[in-house]
Amino acid sequence: MTGWIGTLPLWASAALFLGAAVVVWIAGTRLSRLADAIARRTGIGQATIGVLLLGGVTSLPEIAVAGSAALAGNGPLAVNNLLGGFTMQVAILALADAIFRRGALTRAVPDPVVLLQGSMGVVLMAMVVAAVAVGDVAVLGAGLWSWAIFAVFLVALRLLSQAEGGLDWEVVGEPPSEDLPDVEAPNYGTTTLILHTVGVAAAIFAAGWLLASTAETLAEGTGLGQSFFGAVFVAVATSLPEVSTVIAAMRLKRYVMAVSDILGTNLFDIALILLVDLAYVGPAVLGEMDRFSILAGVLGILVTAIYMVGLIERRDPAVAGVGFDSIAVAVVYLSGIALLFTLR
Repeated sequence: MTGWIGTLPLWASAALFLGAAVVVWIAGTRLSRLADAIARRTGIGQATIGVLLLGGVTSLPEIAVAGSAALAGNGPLAVNNLLGGFTMQVAILALADAIFRRGALTRAVPDPVVLLQGSMGVVLMAMVVAAVAVGDVAVLGAGLWSWAIFAVFLVALRLLSQAEGGLDWEVVGEPPSEDLPDVEAPNYGTTTLILHTVGVAAAIFAAGWLLASTAETLAEGTGLGQSFFGAVFVAVATSLPEVSTVIAAMRLKRYVMAVSDILGTNLFDIALILLVDLAYVGPAVLGEMDRFSILAGVLGILVTAIYMVGLIERRDPAVAGVGFDSIAVAVVYLSGIALLFTLR
């Protein structure tokens, strides 16, 4: 997976990792402002922009990493990266909640479309867990479960595109006021806006791949299993675009966009299992997974469900400005890593 990067000395790999992290952070921050400008220009809702633009673009590092790992014959590493990234990215919301500390983040997201995103993420991850538990068989170059998961992903995209502004829900109560100053979004023409977005996406794709590759090199020799490494180290590396875009979106006070970015990225990441399966030379990739992957999938379902409870309840109390649901997600995530370590 690492190729020529694996031949570099440790200091060079560390320098590449830090440099790529800076690029990803700057590009992700820029992407949130561009997404905000696109939402204003087109009138598309924050939730739709979050899932289609932010979710799709910030999934580019996962596409690079999962594809290269599968082509190198390491399908389990690729899948565990995706499953670990699913949970890690939800934990990013807890990090953002802790950074801003303005009360529970879920109180500031009065949009039922986000609930639909979370629900479809749970459905997709549950299908992954079921596939690992019962096994899979190859059909047309990929597992039957992989094809089914991708089909449900397409259904989810259709539901979300139709749901924006069309759900017959009435949200009671206003989200909490926010005293952070507004940040002006870039005021570009449509063509320039598109070109800037494509450029930022290309930077995230290249730097995200470099992050994951150098992270693997830096982690070699530690004795950690590939499953644990893919679910934790590579997942953290490829989740840096989400960290920067979420924090930037929250600075813009686009809370729906921030949460939708995470839940939308998770939908895309699970859909990438089909890409992994098609690129992997061997039997159906989900049939190659074990109980490590089942636990990783269950953790993803659990942290998503916790935030869905907060989104529905919307009166979530806070400790030092951090929502109880974010605290619960952080505890589950850290405890989950400890459990996964025992199964490596």
